[in-house]
Amino acid sequence: MRQRGAVADGGREEFTIARYAYDRLSALDNSFLMFEDGRSHMHVASTATFDAGPLTTSEGGLDIDRVRDFVASRLHRIPRYRQKLAWVPIENQPVWVDDERFNLAYHVRHTSLPRPGDDRQLKRLSARVASQQLDRGKPLWEVWFVEGLEGNRFAMISKVHHCMVDGVSGVDLLEVLLDARPDAPCEDAPIYIPRGVPSSFELLRDEILDRVTAPLQALGRIVRDPRGAIGEVSESVKALGETVLEGLKLPSETPLNQEIGPYRRFDWVTFEIDQVKEVKNRFGGSLNDVVLTTVAGAVRRFLSRRRADPGGLTFRVMVPVSVRSSSERGTLGNKVAAWMADLPIGEPDPAGRYAKVCETTVRLKHSKQAMGAEILTRVTDWTPSTLLALGTRLAHRGLPFNLVVTNVPGPQVPLYLLGARMAEIYPLVPLFARLGLGVALFSYAGRLHWGFNADWDVVPDLHDFVRAVEESFAELHAAALAERDAEPRPGSRRGRDPVTLQVARSSA
Repeated sequence: MRQRGAVADGGREEFTIARYAYDRLSALDNSFLMFEDGRSHMHVASTATFDAGPLTTSEGGLDIDRVRDFVASRLHRIPRYRQKLAWVPIENQPVWVDDERFNLAYHVRHTSLPRPGDDRQLKRLSARVASQQLDRGKPLWEVWFVEGLEGNRFAMISKVHHCMVDGVSGVDLLEVLLDARPDAPCEDAPIYIPRGVPSSFELLRDEILDRVTAPLQALGRIVRDPRGAIGEVSESVKALGETVLEGLKLPSETPLNQEIGPYRRFDWVTFEIDQVKEVKNRFGGSLNDVVLTTVAGAVRRFLSRRRADPGGLTFRVMVPVSVRSSSERGTLGNKVAAWMADLPIGEPDPAGRYAKVCETTVRLKHSKQAMGAEILTRVTDWTPSTLLALGTRLAHRGLPFNLVVTNVPGPQVPLYLLGARMAEIYPLVPLFARLGLGVALFSYAGRLHWGFNADWDVVPDLHDFVRAVEESFAELHAAALAERDAEPRPGSRRGRDPVTLQVARSSA
């Protein structure tokens, strides 16, 4: 946060009035802006459904005025939602400034499906909303409230630019609007007073000063603790080397990795968490291992149906890893790094796939990939935007992964919006470059919600992939039950292999 102002004499005491204020985007946040073009829309999104009861009007519609008043009463907790982008001259570095013309009605939108609307129509509407880029001249978010769903339900389609928020921080934003109590009190909306916006000259001057002082601050830290600084640098160099080498390995080209267009398809499916835990408890490992194994089996099936040989392909997923500390929980901006994990899509046996996934995740847990990715983002925080733009263009030519799979843990208790219970919520991860499909998961109230975002032309058979996910998990679950029910042979010793035992002990 930059706050600048003049010191004024207030009689007996002096006080400082900040004439303007702004926040600088990190290099990671900025990269999400640079990845965006006419085909890549870099917003994260979700579609949630609610029981409409308490918010139903006498005419049977949704009380949108009450909803807007409620959103207004909570926005002071997330000030970024009233900020828009400004740009530092010459270097084109983006910053956040308060929007002096903020209009809540623009961001909180109201629409309806033809009654009685079903989930298929809602998926199509969600895909159309996801296909539209956010206006960079305004705060980068929208929430669409959709009435007309069968079963006296309504939906909430939220869309927030990735430069504002990562998945884990997004859970905190969700908590701002939703309550664990159906009768939570409504607050009075505080008056919004935007802070001053700096001029182009002031932005450029301040950024030059910050670039000059940043190396001096780093030098001061080395002088204060030379041994600790040297140890940290040594560890960082190792982590960077491991991360860069992994990023240089390109996976195989697949039918999912083609040039994308601007239009999207969105689909979803739900699993019971207790069933997912049955697999984890039988084979060891973690819930994320179950997810990655399920995806591996689904990719194997899907590519086989596309007449591609999964046995001859190297298929790699990028798994975002949160590096947000507990003290940073609820803060805006991105605090994520990544794992690069090869999926064993050539393995026909579901138990064998699971064992190989566990081996991979155990190795990644002991590697420094996530640390190296975090260091890279910190190093690039002071890299000129022109060089970041070059790196973004190079990334479009050869991504080191085929698919993004992100799994965000959510609350396991029901949540309410003004007394209306949220029944389901399906996340959406953005597509860019040559990624025709993205998989996002969110656990909520005992269920695991899968959201599948796909390019309209690259994956016209998206529902076949969703069915493949269901079939892959059913096969893995059946293998776990067979393992549980199998009788040990006389004189034999039942048990998991050492690798699986190690995973079981290390999982949360």
